Amino acid sequence: MKLPATIKTIIIETVCLLYVLLFVYAALNKLLDFENFQVQLGQSPLLSTFAELVSYTVPAVEFIIAFMLLTVRLRYAGMYAAFSLMVMFTAYIFIMLHFSPFVPCSCGGVLEKLSWNQHLIFNIVFVVLMLIAILLYRTNELPARTLNFKERLTRIGVTMIFSVTVVTVFFLLSEDTIHRSNNFTRRFPHHPTTFKSEIDLQYDSYYIAGYDDEYVYLGNSTAPLTVTMVNIAHQNKKQFVIQLPKYKFSYTAPRLLVKPPYFYFADGTVPCIFRGSISDWKPSLVLHKKAYFSLIAPVNVNKAALRVIGSKTHENVLATIAYTDSLHLNYTILEKQIDGVFDTDGMLLYNAQLDKILYTYYYRNEFIIANDSLNSYSIGHTIDTTTQAQIKLAKIDSKKITTLAKQPVIVNKKTATYGNYLFVNAALIGKFEPKDMWKKASIIDVYDLVKNTYAFSFYIYDKGGEKMSEFIISNDLVIVLTGKYLTISKLRSDYYVPWNPKKPKQTK
Repeated sequence: MKLPATIKTIIIETVCLLYVLLFVYAALNKLLDFENFQVQLGQSPLLSTFAELVSYTVPAVEFIIAFMLLTVRLRYAGMYAAFSLMVMFTAYIFIMLHFSPFVPCSCGGVLEKLSWNQHLIFNIVFVVLMLIAILLYRTNELPARTLNFKERLTRIGVTMIFSVTVVTVFFLLSEDTIHRSNNFTRRFPHHPTTFKSEIDLQYDSYYIAGYDDEYVYLGNSTAPLTVTMVNIAHQNKKQFVIQLPKYKFSYTAPRLLVKPPYFYFADGTVPCIFRGSISDWKPSLVLHKKAYFSLIAPVNVNKAALRVIGSKTHENVLATIAYTDSLHLNYTILEKQIDGVFDTDGMLLYNAQLDKILYTYYYRNEFIIANDSLNSYSIGHTIDTTTQAQIKLAKIDSKKITTLAKQPVIVNKKTATYGNYLFVNAALIGKFEPKDMWKKASIIDVYDLVKNTYAFSFYIYDKGGEKMSEFIISNDLVIVLTGKYLTISKLRSDYYVPWNPKKPKQTK
């Protein structure tokens, strides 16, 4: 059944008007907050290398296409141009969701309220609308000669292939992809781990707060005062609610940490630390307003390691604090390379077996091993070759902030420690490693802290298409949180020597 010419015209005019509104709005939104738009492009793993070029080109192209759609003589070409640009946007989002190591911020405006999956659906709808409009375009308005249906489909197909190819080339040439290849070699023993069990937690809002020989303690980002205890051997769960004293604190980043027989509820933005016993989950306030902190690692019942912003340098500084005493800062441990904040960002751990504070940088091949007072430390190196943090900063004057101008090259993503070892979730691929493994597993590099050497590596496989969010090591057990699943595997003692508490403690 053929549609009347009037209906076709209404559909075409409506689709073109929707595209005009979308492109004009998007272009104006980018230009009105151009500085922030450039920063967001710089943080994209696909576009960071071309951020400056794209930041000027995209708004200009959107305005030009909108003008073409409003001009009768240029409309047909404008429809193909709009179709091509929207296919590029759609392909970009698809690649970001399925092939990118991380997903950056969205493009701003109203569409910023959409999730990336919702944005993908939104774009697909617009692609389909323009596809329909092109196929319905009246033959007497076509330039040169009338194209039959098959020829239009061919032209549409060529346009789609061209658009997807352009985005794919950006991906292949992206700075992130280039920097993921490095001149180092990992050792992968044959089957270094064996699967033991898997627990369905039902929800994906959990994080690992702590552990002991019997339980894994889980916090919940949507219910900050809820504690879930998972029995490692029997896989049963218990839930408790922390009975927090009623203070009028404006919590913004509360975090539960469990170090049996005690637990800690902390928020460095208040700042405050509560401490209590896991026997009743009733904490009391042990620290308030002594130091704002961004990271915390409890050392013992009366002491914690912190990362703070130093009042002298306004840079990241490692510190220790006894809850009844003052803050002790060591300004020399973290090594400034660029700004002392972004370049020194990393992960803070406490190794109870060695009584060591560990700090691993995100953006360079380095970690720090310090005593519990931070007055003595040594430097260790991960096996990749990135010695200098590859960071570019941008100042957004309108918001009076300094932020990353583009996504830096991440070297170390997550860490865990137990006994003589540091476990690092590596972000960079080494020589002779199959690239397809990086699509379906995470790489864990193991370092001997006593010998200060690289030991071996092993894989933690994705679950349900998701990569692990956290992992811990409980002696010879590898406990992994992936989405709503908690997976437990056992490290083989052929490649890993479990901690023996009966032996004297080894020190460096």
